Amino acid sequence: MSCWQTVQDYAFRSLGYGERLLPREDFTICQQFTLIGSGMLWNIYFGVLALIAGFVLANAVALGKSAKNPLLRKPAEWFIFVFRGSPLFIQFFLAYAIFTALKQNVPGTSWLTNAWAGALCVLFLNTAAYSAEIFYGALRSVPRGEVEAADAYGMTGWSRFRRIIWPTTMRLAWPAYTNEAIFLFHATTLVFLSGFPAFQQKGDALYYASYFADKTFNPFIPYPIVAFYFVLLTLIVIGVFGLANRHLNRHLPQEKRRRLRYRPQIIR
Repeated sequence: MSCWQTVQDYAFRSLGYGERLLPREDFTICQQFTLIGSGMLWNIYFGVLALIAGFVLANAVALGKSAKNPLLRKPAEWFIFVFRGSPLFIQFFLAYAIFTALKQNVPGTSWLTNAWAGALCVLFLNTAAYSAEIFYGALRSVPRGEVEAADAYGMTGWSRFRRIIWPTTMRLAWPAYTNEAIFLFHATTLVFLSGFPAFQQKGDALYYASYFADKTFNPFIPYPIVAFYFVLLTLIVIGVFGLANRHLNRHLPQEKRRRLRYRPQIIR
């Protein structure tokens, strides 16, 4: 079988298209690159959806934490504390236990025990908590002079927040938020190790890498391939967020624009 035929057969296997059966023998580099790349589609799915939904929730939680009303502030503080104070790996297992109990007692909730839904919920809540703390810190760092200038122009309430406070918050928070986005995509590899099962054996990149490592007894080929794909994904994330960072800082002189720097988080 040629490499091109392998790509045609397995490129979208993780989505249910192409060959149903995995290779059983005579494993080639092309097969490993193709199937692991196919599994990366699920990692991208988890990362993109969790990032978009988490961004919206994080802004709301950051505003809640900065509110003077304790009915808004305290739930936001506890939400951040719980999800930042516990390991993500443990959150996956606790969520799976909760969703399994719901499945047994509440009709119509069985879909939550699948990886595509349940694991996504955990990643969404986790990144929302970390992002909310980033946005809260940036919100507290908005220069007072900008707020006073907005007041002098007669801006109040929503208009002041939308045109002055929120854009400045994003500009200050974006470099740190970029690192959070990169970590989120890396954290999608934990879905394979969590209790959430892959739907009809259509797993993510680590699922296929583990398959090849078990069959060939050689982990030094499939796992570096996974790392290679994630390095490419990281470069794409940095590029996209770099464009957004330039847009946020487009009004500043070139020498005053903050450049994005990737700082790996060794301890989470």
